Amino acid sequence: MPIRSLVKADLYKDSVALMRVAEALTALSGVRRATLLMGTQANKAILAEAAMLTPEAIAARPDDIMAVIDGANDAAVDAAVARMNELLSGNLAAERGAAAERAPRSLALGVARMKDANLAMISVPGAYAGAEALKALRLGLNVFLFSDNVPVEQEKAIKELAQRKGLIVMGPDCGTAILHGVPLGFANVVRRGAIGLIAASGTGLQEVMCQIDRRGEGVSHAIGAGGRDASEAIGGITLMQGLDLLAADAETRVIVLLSKPPAPAVAAALLDRAAAAGKPVVALFLGGDSAMVAGRKNILAVRTLEEAAERAVATLRRRATPSRMTRAPSLAGVKREQARLRADQRGLRGLYSGGTFCSEAQLIWRDLGLKTRSNVPFDKDLLLVEGQKGIEHAVVDFGSDEFTIGRPHPMIDMTMRVERLLKEARDPAVGVVVLDVVLGHGAHADPAGVLAPAIQKAKAEARAKRRYLSVVAFVCGTEQDPQRRSDQENKLRKAGALLASSSAAAAWAAAEIAGFGKNMAKR
Repeated sequence: MPIRSLVKADLYKDSVALMRVAEALTALSGVRRATLLMGTQANKAILAEAAMLTPEAIAARPDDIMAVIDGANDAAVDAAVARMNELLSGNLAAERGAAAERAPRSLALGVARMKDANLAMISVPGAYAGAEALKALRLGLNVFLFSDNVPVEQEKAIKELAQRKGLIVMGPDCGTAILHGVPLGFANVVRRGAIGLIAASGTGLQEVMCQIDRRGEGVSHAIGAGGRDASEAIGGITLMQGLDLLAADAETRVIVLLSKPPAPAVAAALLDRAAAAGKPVVALFLGGDSAMVAGRKNILAVRTLEEAAERAVATLRRRATPSRMTRAPSLAGVKREQARLRADQRGLRGLYSGGTFCSEAQLIWRDLGLKTRSNVPFDKDLLLVEGQKGIEHAVVDFGSDEFTIGRPHPMIDMTMRVERLLKEARDPAVGVVVLDVVLGHGAHADPAGVLAPAIQKAKAEARAKRRYLSVVAFVCGTEQDPQRRSDQENKLRKAGALLASSSAAAAWAAAEIAGFGKNMAKR
C-alpha cells in the first residue's frame, strides 16, 4: 500500500486549482487518495493529522507544492504521478500561451498593468491571506477573500481598514459572489435583474439566487460576507456595508439579507440598517427569532431559503402573496416512497456538501419535533460523534473542516458522500437519505454522474437485505450552469432518487416519507 510524496519547487497554484488536480488523480484506477497543498506550516499540520506528512513534505517551503498520493500499488502511483505532472505542466503551458508577457507576480504589479482594476480575488493559504488582503486595500482595491483559516482578529482589522477606506472585504471563507453579472468563486449562472442579495452564507446565497432565477427574475448583485461576519467579534461590518451598497444601487429594487442567527447586538444593528434602506428587505436569519422583525414596515421575515426567493420575487412584482411553484416530488410520489418502507425504517439522514442546507434541514426537522444530530449542530447537546450508537436522525456537513483535511471540497469530490451513502444503506433503521447537488462555476463537472451509480448501488444493497431505501435529492443550480440543472436532475431521477425543487422541500419530503410530516398537501 504505497504512499508517495513529491515536492514541486517554486510553483504556486491556488487551492481550487490544486483541488481539481487532486480530483483528477483520485479518479484514476487504484488511487485511494491524492492531496496537493502549498507547503505552509498550516498545510503540513493538515497532512500530519491525516497521517500523510512525509519527510519530503516536511522539507517543502511555502512556495512549493506538496503532493502526496496513496495508491493500491506502485503502478497506480506511477500513473498518478505522471498524470499530475502532465496536468501541472499543461496548466503552465496554457498560461504561457495565453499571454505573451509574464503574468504579474504581485498585487502592485497587477494594478500597474490594470489601472482600472477595483477588486482583488485572493486565494492563498490562510496564514498569508490577511497580509495580501491588507496589501490590496492599501492599493485601493476591494477584496474577494476566498481563503479560509484567517484568524478572527485579522478579519476584524482587515474589515475595519476597508470600512475606513470606503472599500469592502467579502470573506474570509467567501465562497461565492456576483457583481455586475461577473461570477466570483463557486457561482451559478443566473439572469440579471433587480433583486440584490447580501449574505453570510455561501450555499444559502447560491440557493436563493437559483430559486429567483427559476421564477423568472434576476439578480443585480450578490455579495458574500463570510460566515463569521455576523458574529459579535466582527460586528456585521460587511453585511451592513452590503446593505448600504444595495440601498444606493439604482439597479436594485428589492434586497435579500441572509445569515445564520447573528449575535443579538449585530442582529439589531442589521435590522436598523435594513429599515433605513428605503427599499423592501427580505430577511432570513436561519434559525433566528422572526419576532425581532415585528413592526418594521419594509422588512419581511421568512423562515427558509426558498421562501426568501418566493417573497423577494413577489415583492418585486408587487404581489401580496407569493406564488408557489409546483414542487417535485408530488404528494403521490412521497406516498409511494412511504409505502415501500418497513415500519422500523424511520431514520432520516442528510448528507450535504452545503453547510446552509445542513442547517436548514436541522431546523425543519426540529420544527417537526425530531432530535437531529449533526457535526455542526444548532444545539450542542446534539453533536454527532463518529461511531455513536442508537442515532435515529442525523445530518452531516461534508464541507466542514474534519472532512476536508487532505481532500477537495465535497462540491468537487464526491468520494466521502458516496462512501457514507453506502454505509447508511446498510443500517436497518435508516429509511430516507437526502442529498444535495450543487452546480455552477468551480463545482464538479458532472456531480450527478458520480452520485447516480452510488444511489443505485445503495438501493441494491438495501434490497438485498429485504429493505427499501428512499433517496431524496435536490439540485442547486440553473439551466445556464455548465452542468445544466435538468440534465443533472434526469440522471438522479433515472437512478431512483425522488427529486425535490429546493433544500426545504427535500427536508419536508424526507420527513413525510419517514412518517413525521405534517401533511405536505397543506404546505
